[in-house]
Amino acid sequence: MSDEPLSPNNKALRLNLDDSQYGTLAEIGGGQEVARVFFKAGGASGTIAKTISAYDKSFSDEIYNWGYPGRYVSETRVDKMLHREYTELTGLLEQSKDTCFFAFANSVETLNYSKSNRPHGWVGMRFQLEKRSEPNHVMLHVRLLENESHLQQTTLGVLGVNLIYAVYNYYDRPNTFLSSLMDNLSPDRVQITMVRMSGPELSYVDNRLLAVQLVNNGMTHAIMFDRYGNVQEPDDMLYKKNVLAFRGRFRPITYATLDIIRSSFRIFKRDEDYQKSNTLTMCEITLNHLTDEGHFNEKDFLDRVDQLNKIGQNVMISDFREFYKLVQYFSQFRIKNLRLVLGLSTFLKVLDPQYYHDLKGGVLEAFGKLFTRNMKMYIYPSLDPESGKLLTTKNVRVPGDLEYLYRYLVHNRKILGIDDYREKKLSIFSGDVIKRIDNKDPSWEEMVPKLIVNTIKRKKMFGYSEDISQE
Repeated sequence: MSDEPLSPNNKALRLNLDDSQYGTLAEIGGGQEVARVFFKAGGASGTIAKTISAYDKSFSDEIYNWGYPGRYVSETRVDKMLHREYTELTGLLEQSKDTCFFAFANSVETLNYSKSNRPHGWVGMRFQLEKRSEPNHVMLHVRLLENESHLQQTTLGVLGVNLIYAVYNYYDRPNTFLSSLMDNLSPDRVQITMVRMSGPELSYVDNRLLAVQLVNNGMTHAIMFDRYGNVQEPDDMLYKKNVLAFRGRFRPITYATLDIIRSSFRIFKRDEDYQKSNTLTMCEITLNHLTDEGHFNEKDFLDRVDQLNKIGQNVMISDFREFYKLVQYFSQFRIKNLRLVLGLSTFLKVLDPQYYHDLKGGVLEAFGKLFTRNMKMYIYPSLDPESGKLLTTKNVRVPGDLEYLYRYLVHNRKILGIDDYREKKLSIFSGDVIKRIDNKDPSWEEMVPKLIVNTIKRKKMFGYSEDISQE
């Protein structure tokens, strides 16, 4: 058998010839692209009970909004579409048709005439896997990247067929389900920035693992969880927010970690643009930190997210190595201000030219992309590993050819040293904590907040075992 994926036409035809599922396709904004593939494949009457496209906003409001205001291209709108169409479908046909029912819906903004918008959309399904059972639910957010509207419409049609085919053929294999969504597509055409699955047959799915596989598979550059561990769409989460981002391994969280977060947040609170209601902290982990041994460790990843949620933190997983790429990612959203928090030892690595060989302008080009108008960098002090001397932004020695650039950034308050820190915490390192856990040395508990200690013990995180010596 060929390893090549089925074409959209073949997938649609197979679904059309299979009478075990029957449903409605509702598409607003992007056109009837998914329905078009099914109709062109032939035999669509075996799959489709109804198609509908409400281009006019007044019709869309009348059919789906029920008098409540809201964005047209949003998860809420697609949820309402799915509810309306699925309820109508099952209400009319459940007693007369012996099949599994589904409702497919999307609301998409494609590229406008002046090419001044950021095309994106929400795509969802509500579907049965057993006749007359409670429905399952899948929701995606996509970013359309092609530079012509008609190309984006074609991509949308392929993606929609892939989703409908996947829910019936790969629902029990989440990773296969996820990768099949990109059949006959590529990341330079579309990115899937969020996926969420639920329902009686999908209760085994951990949406956090599913989301990080989007990054691991190259389907998007970053995914986000809120402080409760729920997968969120970055646009919605970051819209008009002040963002305080702190990159780390968080393996595990230590008293030093807490001090970095708290002391940097205290600086941010003194900013004239700070408002409690529109400011969020984001703990970011690069995929490199999750694949240190060459493979993705699911339990280790979930342990880190669980810890961060325990202390009320939002979490971001990305594939960015360089910090300027992280800033570029945040810059595409309409955030207000960005503050990056770095340890001083990490900041010195940011100055290293070896990371910028792919940029014609080297360090200068990287710093131009890093220090945007709304970005500042907070630097947490560290101890010199050889002398034990305290290193801060005031006494650190940077490479000579970058000294005046560094002075410029400090003078213009693009780089701010964190002064309100607890010096006793500077000697705590997460790697040392892991070594003590491995060596069954109970002194690690003195380096970690009590809440995290209890969590590590209860969930057997990071190699912890009950037989740790008490000597």
